[in-house]
Amino acid sequence: DREALDEKVARNYILSGEADLLLIVADAANLERSLYLTNQLLESGTPAVLALNMIDVAESRGMQIDSEMLSETLGCPVVPIIARKGKGIGELLTSLSSSLEQSQWNRFRMEYSENIESAIDKLVSSMSAMGGRELFSLRWRALQCLEEYFPPFTTASFEQECRGTGAEIKNETGEDADSLIAASRYEFAHQIASAVITQKESSGQTWSDRVDKVVLNRYLGMPFFLMVIYLMFSLTVNFGGALVDFFDITVGALLVDGVKVLLTDAGFPSWFQVLLADGLGGGIQVVATFIPIIAMLYFCLSILEDSGYMARAAFVMDRLMRKLGLPGKAFVPLIVGFGCNVPSIMATRTLEKQRDRILTVMMAPFMSCGARLSVYALFAAAFFPHSGQNVVFLLYIVGIGAAIFTALLLKNSLLQGESDGFMIELPPYHPPALKSLLVHTWERLKGFVVEAGKFIVVMVMVINVLNSTGIDGSFGNENSSKSVLSEVSKMLTPMFSPMGIEEENWPAVVGIFSGILAKEVVVGTLDAVYTRLENDGAEETEPFDLKAKWEEAVTTTEENLIEAFQNFGDPLGLRVLDKGGNIDLAAEEQEVNASLFGTLVKYFDGKIGAFSYLLFILLYVPCVAALAAVKRETGNRWMLFSASWSIYLAFSLAVGFYQMAYFTEHPLQSLSWVGLFVLGYFMIWLALRRVGRQFLMVDQAVQAGA
Repeated sequence: DREALDEKVARNYILSGEADLLLIVADAANLERSLYLTNQLLESGTPAVLALNMIDVAESRGMQIDSEMLSETLGCPVVPIIARKGKGIGELLTSLSSSLEQSQWNRFRMEYSENIESAIDKLVSSMSAMGGRELFSLRWRALQCLEEYFPPFTTASFEQECRGTGAEIKNETGEDADSLIAASRYEFAHQIASAVITQKESSGQTWSDRVDKVVLNRYLGMPFFLMVIYLMFSLTVNFGGALVDFFDITVGALLVDGVKVLLTDAGFPSWFQVLLADGLGGGIQVVATFIPIIAMLYFCLSILEDSGYMARAAFVMDRLMRKLGLPGKAFVPLIVGFGCNVPSIMATRTLEKQRDRILTVMMAPFMSCGARLSVYALFAAAFFPHSGQNVVFLLYIVGIGAAIFTALLLKNSLLQGESDGFMIELPPYHPPALKSLLVHTWERLKGFVVEAGKFIVVMVMVINVLNSTGIDGSFGNENSSKSVLSEVSKMLTPMFSPMGIEEENWPAVVGIFSGILAKEVVVGTLDAVYTRLENDGAEETEPFDLKAKWEEAVTTTEENLIEAFQNFGDPLGLRVLDKGGNIDLAAEEQEVNASLFGTLVKYFDGKIGAFSYLLFILLYVPCVAALAAVKRETGNRWMLFSASWSIYLAFSLAVGFYQMAYFTEHPLQSLSWVGLFVLGYFMIWLALRRVGRQFLMVDQAVQAGA
């Protein structure tokens, strides 16, 4: 776990011998540091071309690099470029093409200390005696073995010889062989840089240095970081969210309502309509609704990365996050989770270590997303009309506490250890290139839609089919008491009685199941089911009109964008709570029947029962899109653990709160429930320490492809 995945993937590919040519991109402004890796790669013997990127930054610092001398010293073509502006790319492509045609091994060689050179000669002789086709320079392969990296095909006897040779070097010099090799490489890189770089003038303080005096200031760094994250959060939630309705309405009209009309006119049976329109079409509709938010998030993250600020943000937050065993970078995905858990989970890719990514992914679903806020606002208007903001704030705090508790549990059981010592290069600031931002955003977005989308569609199909299918085999029973989903909810309602949900309140359980599809669906489900329940199943169906749907999508998007500008300072959307004191305004804001508020009061056990339900909604299994993201980033077993752990945490806290609220009425029962949950937490901790590591091994495919 000490090696970052991107480093491991790159190294394994280079060592596979599949590359015909290596393109080495070095930072011209920090040439000496870049030459260390360059020397390692050139020693392999693989043909290479060195691209000196950011040559403009080097020149702005008064540095003049003799690329011809550098090329002669390294034995490979050297091409100065400015990748961000596209300068030098033509010359680079020409050099690459020419080098591929020649396809000659690189003859670069650097000298090491006498002990290392003797060991290299000895090991090269042994490898030559073995015979076989070598993909790399034998000298380089010997260096790799002295650094204790052995390819899979290495024989046991040769590995033993290498280790013995390394032990002899340590006995003679008191230093490990890899330390001596590294020292020689650093010295050689310094000599080359000194020879090819001419400092025309004193560079003094750069513009980046002056900005960093504020950005990295002990007292100003944190407020500035929070301001940047708040800005990113606002853009993602307000402007990305403003486009959600457009995708939702248009895709729903084309692939759900439209397909259903076509199938009906063609005479297809109801079950086929449900499967194709509600199932497949509904699944694609759910995936489409996440596209604008995820795209906006990745666009903002790309700006932070390409501008050079992401490295500063990680440095600023490192001390705080280290207490949870995480690096500073982990704070950014968690903050994003307040907007949407899906991009939050996907954003963990910016973390280098697999352990850090898993820990952050397990925390992310407990960040209260914007979709949950719609449920909070509904219940706040019904039960807490004058203190809704306090209740919502408390729920956000509980979610943060659950995330921290999860991190501490895993840190002290399955994912023991601390985050590695933090060392990071602070690149100079520069304006990001729009083309680069769009490419990065598209690649990440495509990965989510293709990989996570498949899982989402299947889950949506299952839930929608159960919601439409009646217990008598009929179809078209969406959000009614006759559907299979409703019947299953009625059967499971007694399980929720310890948190105040009685049998006649089975629609609340239907809302829980529909929330697995998407948390914002809970409000619509509760409105539809409770309204049908109160009105004996009567419900009007609007005729399908594609033109009207398109006009609705465009009009709604325009209104959302206007509202996004108005609410730019309120990314959490808490202004909706201001309408809690007026039932009609609250109903209009959330697009539900005003009678729903009275119905909720009728079926729930007062404020205590309502808050218990909100605790469960906050903490239980995230939506299918979030689960798909967890699966993509960590594998199947971690996804199952995340879902199971969140359900247990939600049930235990919701029941525990409800039971302790009525402690005076049944003290023995309340203490029994609390004691049972405490014992459960202890057993989970023991299980994670003893058998969890074997069960929750990260999928090899995830490790290789993340």
